Amino acid sequence: MAETTLSTLAEQIEQLHAQAQRAAAQQVNYWLTVRNWLIGWHIAEYEQGGSDRADYGERVLPALARQLRGVKGLAVQRLYDCRAFYRQYPILLQTASGELHRAGLLSAARLPAPGASEQPGGPGALPGIAPQLLLTRLSFSHFLELLALDRPLQRAFYEVQAVNNSWSVRELKRAIESALYERTGLSTDKAAVLAGHAGAHPLAVADVMKNPYVLEFLGLDERARYSESDLEAAIIAHLQTFLVELGRGFCFEARQKRITFDNEHYFIDLVFYHRILKCHVLVDLKLGAFSHADAGQMNVYLNYYREQEMTAGDNPPVGLILCAQKNDTLVRYATTGMAEQLFVSKYQTNLPSEEELQQLVREEQERLGNR
Repeated sequence: MAETTLSTLAEQIEQLHAQAQRAAAQQVNYWLTVRNWLIGWHIAEYEQGGSDRADYGERVLPALARQLRGVKGLAVQRLYDCRAFYRQYPILLQTASGELHRAGLLSAARLPAPGASEQPGGPGALPGIAPQLLLTRLSFSHFLELLALDRPLQRAFYEVQAVNNSWSVRELKRAIESALYERTGLSTDKAAVLAGHAGAHPLAVADVMKNPYVLEFLGLDERARYSESDLEAAIIAHLQTFLVELGRGFCFEARQKRITFDNEHYFIDLVFYHRILKCHVLVDLKLGAFSHADAGQMNVYLNYYREQEMTAGDNPPVGLILCAQKNDTLVRYATTGMAEQLFVSKYQTNLPSEEELQQLVREEQERLGNR
C-alpha cells in the first residue's frame, strides 16, 4: 500500500471539506423549501376550516403576517407565495410527510397520509421526475420562478430542464425570459436549441449562503451588498452619522434595507424614521449621474413604504437620491404624495438642505481621493 504523503492528505481533507459544505448548503435549501410548502399547507387547511374564515378571505394573510412579525422573512407576500407553492405542488406531500416523520416534527402527524390528496395528473405532477428529486435539486427561489408560469406544460418543461442541467436560478430566469420553451417548440432542431442552455454548474456554497431567503431562515444577519465599493460604503456610513447627529429628528432604522418583488431583490441604502415629520425618509446613493431610472426606482420604494410600512398617524414617506460624481454632485428629493402644504413646509425646515448634502458627499470623495 502506497504511503500517503502530507500533500495528498491535505488534498483529501480539502475535498472532504468542500463536499461537506455542498451537502450542508443543499440541506439548508431543502428544509427551507419543505418549511415553506408546509406553511402553505397550514394556511390552506386553516382557510378551509370553517365558513367564518372563508367570509374574510384575503384578509387572513395580512392579519397572519402581522402576528408573525417576529419571524424573519414571513411578510405577507411570502405567505401568499407559500400558499401558492402548496396549491401548485400537492405532489410534494409524500416527500414532505415522510421527511417530517423521520425528523420527529410534531406537525407531520397532522398531515394526511401520503397519497391521500396527491393527484398524479395535477399541478406539479411531472412524469419522470420524482418529488424527492424536485426538492433536492431545486431551491425555493427556483420554485418561485416556476410558480409565475401559468401553463402546466410550460412549467413542466422548465422543471425538467432545470433538474437535468443543474440550472442556477439565474439560468432558469434567463431561459424563461428568452422564451426557451416556445423557441424549442417551434424549432425543428430542438436538441440544438436546448444545447445552448445546457451545462451543469455545481452548487456554489457562497451563493447559497448569500441568498436572502436562506439568511432569514437561519436567523442570520444579512449583508445586502457584498460587492459594495469603498467609496459607496464610506459615503453611506458618513451620511448615516451626519443625519443622526444633525439633531433634527432622524432616527436610524436600517442600512441596505431589502425589499422583494417577484423574487427580485432591491436594496435601499439607508432608512430613517423622522420623529418630527412622522414619516420614513429613504436615502439612495448613486455613484453615476442622475437618470429618470433612479427617480422611478425611488418611486417604487416610496409606494412600497406607503402601502406596507405606514401605520396610523404616519405621513407619506420621503425619498432622497444622492448622485455622487467627482465634479457633479447632485441631490434629488422625491416628494411624491406631499399634498398638504403644512407638511411640505415642515419637510423643508427639518430636512438638510441640498447644499449641506452636496458638501458632505464632496468631502467624502476628496478624503478618499487623498488617501
